[in-house]
Amino acid sequence: MYIPYLLTYIIFIPTILGTLPILFMRSESLIKRWAILVSLVPLVLSVLLWFGFTPNGTMQQEEVAPWIPTLNINYHLGVDGVSVPMVFLTTLLTVIALFYSSYVINNRVKEYFALFLLLETGMLGVFCSLDFFLFYIFWEIGLVPMYFLIGIWGHAEDRPQYSALKFFIYTLIGSVLMLLAILGLYFQTGTFDLLLLPLKIKAVTDPLVLNLAFWGIFAAFAIKVPMWPFHTWLPDAHTAAPTAGSVILAGVLLKLGAYGFIRILMPVFPGVLASYAGMIIAVLAVISIVYGAFVSMAQTDLKRLIAYSSVNHMGYTMLGIGAAAIAVGNTAPGIADARAIALNGAVLQMFNHGIITGGLFLLVGMLYERAHTRRVDAFGGLAAAVPRYYGLMMLTAFASLGLPALAGFVSEFMIFRGAFAIIPGLAAIGVLGIVITAAFILWKIIQMVFLGPLDQEKYSEMEHHLTPQVVAEYWERATGRMKDMTPWEVVSMVPLAVFMILIGLYPKPIIDIINGAAVSIINLMG
Repeated sequence: MYIPYLLTYIIFIPTILGTLPILFMRSESLIKRWAILVSLVPLVLSVLLWFGFTPNGTMQQEEVAPWIPTLNINYHLGVDGVSVPMVFLTTLLTVIALFYSSYVINNRVKEYFALFLLLETGMLGVFCSLDFFLFYIFWEIGLVPMYFLIGIWGHAEDRPQYSALKFFIYTLIGSVLMLLAILGLYFQTGTFDLLLLPLKIKAVTDPLVLNLAFWGIFAAFAIKVPMWPFHTWLPDAHTAAPTAGSVILAGVLLKLGAYGFIRILMPVFPGVLASYAGMIIAVLAVISIVYGAFVSMAQTDLKRLIAYSSVNHMGYTMLGIGAAAIAVGNTAPGIADARAIALNGAVLQMFNHGIITGGLFLLVGMLYERAHTRRVDAFGGLAAAVPRYYGLMMLTAFASLGLPALAGFVSEFMIFRGAFAIIPGLAAIGVLGIVITAAFILWKIIQMVFLGPLDQEKYSEMEHHLTPQVVAEYWERATGRMKDMTPWEVVSMVPLAVFMILIGLYPKPIIDIINGAAVSIINLMG
């Protein structure tokens, strides 16, 4: 079902009806309510987009208008089965993040909510752009708001300005390399159109041009994912960011990089991927999986632990992408199906990671608001004191470690099902990451934070490295007076919990959406 200008409305309503009016508002309570109300509009429209989408592998809801005709640049939007889940994920997490922020953000409220809605426009624009120049504009739009969200509203004890600058520099370096690659492709093909580039690029025979363009774009996307060894900005940014910033950073911004691999690198550079780059991606993905899991095991800060787990979980996505890319041109029986399954799993993992890790960062933020510490060894025995919180954390943690019947299991199973048929050795090493992930979640999060005694012995062990305020709050919890989740906190988490369960039990609807696009991309690559 085609709805005129639907994508334009989804992308620009947060800015036109949100950011701009908020700049002229004085009442903080009005700003918060207005921001939440405006963010609900793209969410409703993205639901219409989802249910009006025909899963046949074609690009739908296309909008094309000349923008800079002399350079053949067009305002060209469209979505397929890869874009639609990402658009919905972005609008859902933005609503949740703004709702949560309305209760915890009390300084420079106007700037915070205005920047957040501008960030939403940037993220949505990336997922809907079919012109490479337009894609780049939206890619850059999202950089500035997140820089300020981390730098201004980040946790003072975690060097927010340093972390924001590190995030900015890493991303900007990747963006500059991608811009150079975009210009190089334009000079060779005469087009920025992402639907025409895979066809036009076939006329480019200079391997130096193809390889330089590939690695320039690769750098931008690999930094954003982030893949090892481009990941070092992520733990600092997550640790310093406000809770809602971490939710969006993990839930959506990391997906921009993986989406770029699928939307641009796979269809435009199948030859480079098949010859050697696909294997490099798969190897880096496996390193990310294992490295991220082991480093998470070593963390004592809950936020850093979850940040490194994102390196691990996005490694699964990249393993699926790498497996599908390596086998370009392989006509052996079952390989085409394995490639499609791996790519389906990669896209589903992007969605699942957004839901699950977004939930984990929300829950850690709620704990920090109460205890003012994220140290794993500062807790213990919380299960009895905060049962609602414990139940939702258990559900989210088990989804993260890939427990069957929850969302994380489905996507990881599909990725490994496809990868084992194509790169069995690397897939076998990647399975180690699942084992280590289960270990650090069960030990670091569930056992150390929620189980065990609250007694004088632990107090004595803790006393030498915790402030008097934290010690007092610890004993408040020990005597059972720590408050459980409030109704508004439960409301923030319930939508995410529902998706964790629904996708785990019945993934068919979202896989049907993804599969047509995945098969179409595989066929286009050859």
